[in-house]
Amino acid sequence: MRTTLIRRSVLSASAVSLALLATACGSDKSDTKADAKPSEASSSAPAAKGKTDAELEAVLLTQADAPKDSVVKAPTAAQLAALTATTDKADCKPLVQAASMAPQGTSTGVARTQVGGTSGKAADPGASEADKLKAGLEMLTGATGTAVTLTSYDGKGAEEAFAGFKKAGTACAGGYTMTQDGETVKVNKVTPGDAVTAGDEALSLIADFGDAEAPMAAQLVMVRKGNTLATFSVQNLGGKPALPKDVIDAQAKKLG
Repeated sequence: MRTTLIRRSVLSASAVSLALLATACGSDKSDTKADAKPSEASSSAPAAKGKTDAELEAVLLTQADAPKDSVVKAPTAAQLAALTATTDKADCKPLVQAASMAPQGTSTGVARTQVGGTSGKAADPGASEADKLKAGLEMLTGATGTAVTLTSYDGKGAEEAFAGFKKAGTACAGGYTMTQDGETVKVNKVTPGDAVTAGDEALSLIADFGDAEAPMAAQLVMVRKGNTLATFSVQNLGGKPALPKDVIDAQAKKLG
């Protein structure tokens, strides 16, 4: 029963992805300004403008970009409405937002999709029933759902949001409680995840929410490229999910 509640409440966005598997500048002014300080000249430059929803949709991962044998599908409006999540610790809000496909801070645009894949292989047609069952179970436990959220910001908003996510990883190391879609789950601890090298800066965290009956965890990854953030919420049924490096790299490449 507890396992069911976990799957429903923590990282529901990734759980939806799992369901997909079932369906298969210079100036030319006079020298009077030549002695102006560099800081004075740069301060007049306009602040970076964040991307709109439409602009982010244009650089969002698609089926054509995704790794082989994966399924890419955007969440429905009804699914997104059910993903609103809260936490008992304000410091942990960035982690909850990352898990539920919610924008960090005040973004200028957002775009979302889901990628379902598996590390298992189907049994040969001529295999015994026992081998087919074993292969089926391996595919089920190897099934991974990755929720991808792109958000963009004016000025230094993306850098600040990334810093907030990083800070939350430390502040919430001892765990927190998360309530989502009417269910409450205890995240036992937050630890560093697998190393990620993408964008201008990147960070991966592991949120452990399993118990003696069902060891489970989710991997939350954030990549910043300029003033855009790509957040990945990863979950599978076999415990700690493997880092979907190919998905992250494909999305990071589209960000430029």
